[in-house]
Amino acid sequence: MRLAIKEAEAAFAKGEVPVGAVLVADDKVMARAHNSKESTADPTAHAELLVIREGSVKGGEWRMTDATLYVTKEPCVMCAGAMLNARVGRLVYGCKDERFGAVNSRYQLLHDPGLNHQIRVVSGVLGHECGEILKKFFRMRRLAGD
Repeated sequence: MRLAIKEAEAAFAKGEVPVGAVLVADDKVMARAHNSKESTADPTAHAELLVIREGSVKGGEWRMTDATLYVTKEPCVMCAGAMLNARVGRLVYGCKDERFGAVNSRYQLLHDPGLNHQIRVVSGVLGHECGEILKKFFRMRRLAGD
């Protein structure tokens, strides 16, 4: 999770919503990324999607049943759906997203028994640190009038 926080800090420095993600398989970092929506003008450039894409290329396989995805914030519906489609084995996330979270908070996509894959979830890992960087970012945005 510390690597994911470093990615979130890099996003913060670039004016991106500070979310970072790291994909690990066989005790090896397969990919690491941070949100890049603003810099790429791509609404799908969430940290989770970026590491899933890179991880599948590096691993030569789209199925990631042995992989763990670490992310600083509870994933949204789009990212949770991508994780299900990629068959990610485990998700570890930091802080909740009460408004848009699709794992435990607003929706529970990763636990839906009607879907063909469920993902093991660990939540709250370094949650305070993960939440603080987001709070700081949005506090600064409000002060700037954004």
